[in-house]
Amino acid sequence: MINERIEKLRNIMKEKGIFAYIIPSADYHQSEYVGEFFKGRQYISGFTGSAGTVVITPQKAILWTDGRYFLQAEEQLASSCVELYKMGQENVPTTFEYIEKEVPEGSKIGFDGRAISAAMGTELEVNLAKKNITISYEGDLLDEIWKDRPALSDAKAFLLDVKYSGEEFTSKIARVRNIMKDVGATTHILTSLDDIAWLFNIRGGDVKYNPVVLSYAVITLDKVILFVDENKLNDEIKASFGEEVVEIKEYFQIDEFVKTINKEEVVLVDNNKINYTILKNIPEGVKILNSMNPSTVFKAQKNPVEIANTKQAHIRDGVAVTKFMYWLKNNIGKIEITEISAAEKMTELRIEQGGFIEESFASIAGYGANGAIVHYSATEESNTTIQPKGLFLLDSGGQYFDGTTDITRTFAVGELTEEEKYHFTTVARAMIRLSGVKFLYGVNGYYLDILARGILWNEGLNYNHGTGHGIGHVLNVHEGPNGFRCDNRNSATLEEGMITTNEPGFYKAGSHGIRLENEMLCVKGEKNEFGQFMEFEPITIAPIDLDAINVELMKEDEKAYLNEYHKMVFDTVSPFLTDEEAKWLKGYTRAI
Repeated sequence: MINERIEKLRNIMKEKGIFAYIIPSADYHQSEYVGEFFKGRQYISGFTGSAGTVVITPQKAILWTDGRYFLQAEEQLASSCVELYKMGQENVPTTFEYIEKEVPEGSKIGFDGRAISAAMGTELEVNLAKKNITISYEGDLLDEIWKDRPALSDAKAFLLDVKYSGEEFTSKIARVRNIMKDVGATTHILTSLDDIAWLFNIRGGDVKYNPVVLSYAVITLDKVILFVDENKLNDEIKASFGEEVVEIKEYFQIDEFVKTINKEEVVLVDNNKINYTILKNIPEGVKILNSMNPSTVFKAQKNPVEIANTKQAHIRDGVAVTKFMYWLKNNIGKIEITEISAAEKMTELRIEQGGFIEESFASIAGYGANGAIVHYSATEESNTTIQPKGLFLLDSGGQYFDGTTDITRTFAVGELTEEEKYHFTTVARAMIRLSGVKFLYGVNGYYLDILARGILWNEGLNYNHGTGHGIGHVLNVHEGPNGFRCDNRNSATLEEGMITTNEPGFYKAGSHGIRLENEMLCVKGEKNEFGQFMEFEPITIAPIDLDAINVELMKEDEKAYLNEYHKMVFDTVSPFLTDEEAKWLKGYTRAI
């Protein structure tokens, strides 16, 4: 089936004189997770991971994806003609390098310009001009072969009340305009869905797991234009605009509107967020300022109301995770528990706590060897029964009306080998070491990643993913600009109010996988003659499985931190448990 689709696409490419066609994972807004309509890369390759790019040429069909998905991609591509190129590995060219080398001089490449970032499209344009290669970016060739393509979502939007958001729409608009004035911009084009949702205090259901609304926004110094299906907006949302002038235009009118921007305007855009088509539609002569959206940093620094609400969401989430751990420990080997049924149980327990909207991403529930697949997703074919031995990894989260959660716990479901305990303890030590750091203000996550990763490096081990990412507030579970990585992609200063995950791991292919993840709030610490020190407050509240810890491998300060954390877990969660569950939790949060 995949091979047939590729051949049909090649026939259309041949008709249009296109040598190479690029199909990314994104929608028209450069979203990480996308609605069903936008899953063209999955349709043409069969690979279901959230990240990857496909390039089709007359002889080749290639998928590029990152280390989270190597094992998954190998399995899903095995029965097709699609080749896997492992990003970041030795002698593996990037998408750009491959296209620049393999596309013949004077030929043409193609892609849907709405699904490619302006930054990527511009770089391709510049580099390929050296070989006189032209770009066809208008339209989507998949439309011609994808006959049963899903429709765009028509889910209704809802207002996130100020008691949850902590700031009115008019105040947020004023802050954005202040930045526009500072940089000399008169018009700001905003296309990233989470930025728009944050700015307008609206949430929706157009992208599974991410409560956003398909929309674009244009902000000038005296009005706001929202490009959206107006049927999605209720009277409450419209009333929330207050006296601010907000024009509503149809979603697809954005491209034609951009063409009408006056040449005297100065337009602020983020080329990593807006799509290539929008950039190309801005009239020649208009001054363009390329900079991070002001709302990106505003959104990342949670206000006191958002922080208080998020902490409440985490208490309920921690209760759900603790109850899940109790259920798992007491039922493994007695009833059939599979990867899928375990994930469903986790969701069921979250719903019971109240305020639950949906999962914040597709749960990663991997037992044994499946746990070694970093972003494993159990299917009916791969669904494994959890046995009373080894390790079970569960990475899951919830969207609540008062916050977004993301937590990973790896559980000992029976007897462990000494190697499994060694790996688990090493990962726990890595998470603890980063959790307890104090640092001077001005530092970013690139410099702190080594605190976690270095624990594994000292043992000759590593994990092929970032150590942490920012978290949205009732928004995307992955949110920039903050994070912990060793490749300097997170260059944003860690500010007070930012929430970042701490999730080192270790994965032994064919055997087991371990990841432990807490969310941490960046807070101010001591201020002295050396400057303002910062530190992290853990806001994830759930036990770390002591059954998998080899205490002899831990240092005294690491044990002290874990004991203090576990005391906080017990004190916070136990009032919401049954007497039997609380007694059980006392043992699993005991001092070591």
